[in-house]
Amino acid sequence: MKHLHFGNHARFRAIAAAIALGVTLFASLVAAHPARAEQPATTLQTLLDKQQIQDMLADYYAHLGKGESDFGSYYLADGVIDVNGLKGQGEAAIKDVYKKIAAGTPKRPGTFRMLLTNVMVVVNGSTATAETLWTGINSPTKAGPPRFVEQGTERDNLVKVNGHWLFKLRVITSNAGLQAMFATLPKNP
Repeated sequence: MKHLHFGNHARFRAIAAAIALGVTLFASLVAAHPARAEQPATTLQTLLDKQQIQDMLADYYAHLGKGESDFGSYYLADGVIDVNGLKGQGEAAIKDVYKKIAAGTPKRPGTFRMLLTNVMVVVNGSTATAETLWTGINSPTKAGPPRFVEQGTERDNLVKVNGHWLFKLRVITSNAGLQAMFATLPKNP
């Protein structure tokens, strides 16, 4: 039977200690930093709040593409909209942003609709964030196929005031189908 030399035994203990230290460090890092963001505890109220926010988003988007520009009731008094860098703060400035976008958007024949998908809402008491993908679809005729005309993302910060969710900040970014008007439109500071 072969005996371990004292140097081999010390080396074995050093390697075992290094492995144990590595496992301990790895476990503490995993525990301190979860792999994905965690939602706050789900309660009946957070479920109701999430549904109110999703309903508000759907209602808001139902008005887009119809030439409407009066979206101020969806925002806090000092709310901000940022559409591809074109910004407005407050009801009058938000209305102006929508007027500029409408003026720079070519008229589409037929029916235009916005689809919201992958809606992720996180509620923290009286504040929330929402992220969504949006897709603009135009159906020139009832007989022809619809066409995808634009697509992008939205990130919102919301605040609950007197039982209603309002936008504090909306950041809308086009990922496809960016209108030419955004290249030439003067942007607010």
